[in-house]
Amino acid sequence: MTPALLLSFLIGYFVLLIAVAYFTSRKHSDNSAFFIANRNSKWYLVAFGMIGTALSGVTFISVPGAVGKSEFGYFQFIMGNAVGFIIIATVLLPLYYRLNIISIYTYLERRFGFWSYKTGAVIFLVSRTIGSAFRLYLVAIVLQRFIFDAWNIPFWVTIVICLVLIWAYTHKGGLKTIIITDTLQTVFLILAVILSIYFIADSLNLDVVGTIEAVKNSSYAKMFFWEDFLGSKNHFLKHFLGGVFVTIAMTGLDQDLMQKNLSMGTIKEAQKNMFTFTGVFVVLNILFLSVGALLYMYAEKNGIDVASMPTPDYLYPEIALNHLNIIPGVIFMLGLTAATFATTDSALTALTTSFCIDFLHFDKKADQNDPKLVTQRHFVHIGFSVLMVIVILIFKLINDESVVNAIFKAAGYTYGPLLGLFTFGILTKRAVKDKIVPYICILSPILCLLIDFNSMSWFSYALGFELIILNGLITFLMLWVTGKTATTQTKF
Repeated sequence: MTPALLLSFLIGYFVLLIAVAYFTSRKHSDNSAFFIANRNSKWYLVAFGMIGTALSGVTFISVPGAVGKSEFGYFQFIMGNAVGFIIIATVLLPLYYRLNIISIYTYLERRFGFWSYKTGAVIFLVSRTIGSAFRLYLVAIVLQRFIFDAWNIPFWVTIVICLVLIWAYTHKGGLKTIIITDTLQTVFLILAVILSIYFIADSLNLDVVGTIEAVKNSSYAKMFFWEDFLGSKNHFLKHFLGGVFVTIAMTGLDQDLMQKNLSMGTIKEAQKNMFTFTGVFVVLNILFLSVGALLYMYAEKNGIDVASMPTPDYLYPEIALNHLNIIPGVIFMLGLTAATFATTDSALTALTTSFCIDFLHFDKKADQNDPKLVTQRHFVHIGFSVLMVIVILIFKLINDESVVNAIFKAAGYTYGPLLGLFTFGILTKRAVKDKIVPYICILSPILCLLIDFNSMSWFSYALGFELIILNGLITFLMLWVTGKTATTQTKF
């Protein structure tokens, strides 16, 4: 596929999204529509659209690429994710609906106080900005290599183009628009992964039954790892428990995905959304792992030197765009673009919502749909877009590993204190010393970083995805030690 053809496809794709945005926001583009879609979203649309938001371009590229090194071991993490989603649906969603909140961090203010509330909101802003920047960075390097390098366009310009396009279709309708565009993009994502399997299998002369057998009998199909609990990061318990708590923190305690759940009319609809989403999420990840096995089988058959690639993240785009015919190439770009921008548009909307509610206190204004507040929201939206450009450029300078690992490693440090705060609030009746909570939430990741660097030499133990559990536990213990028995207990 030529760079010009890929670019024309990208332009056409965004013209479609902008058209959808126009029709969804021309009647209602106030703050209520932007923040919570006027609380009248359909659960089945949200459930379907959340798939694209949760999977992202990281799943689309890095999960298949990582099969060569960790085989199907990532599925251990997915099993933990599924348990985490069930906990969110049965524990956190009922709490949020009882409180009738827009920003989930309002809970921390009611439970602990002002500084705890602000700390939780800041942790989200930092965590989501970093996580979304990682995800967009992954796709940007693919776009740069296969499209924009042909015209010697600098990498920073590629990033700016991506974010300007995202801003163009989200700045008016916000969540109301995103629920529709994410549904559309999830259709493209699912279509892309299924057709990718078909075309790669066809190039290997495999039918449906033959494809299943080839993947099952390949050297990449090992799914469960029980060896060397202390020294291996790939052990089942580390992946599974890490998956549970990463999901609770990165989804249940994250304004982004919870904002969609809170846009529905009732808790029952929100729970139906989460349960449906969980089932589809697990199946799709199995398909992505199968894509990875087929890609490595294709590379072996056709003499493609995977080891010479800067990162396994390049394997999927390399084969789809340079070795298969034009139709698989278009399908790959369709899925990659859909997965990535479904995640980034949602993140920018959630970041804007959190800042407007948690720091500018739109929810406490007499009329949160005042035109002046709408204008203020636009400036906040632009500000986070600029910030994401800066973070992506910094990440490009320092990244030296597969992005999927970088995201979850960063999550262990940034979301850990949030996990500790919410767990402490829900499981105990103790009060905290509100003013020292920010210091606890800074100290905990620092202690985790120190332990992470020295875990092998101190304990002969390799920390993996369960780092977030350690971080949350340290936060919990420090809150307990410095806290006190509450004289009164607010019921939640």
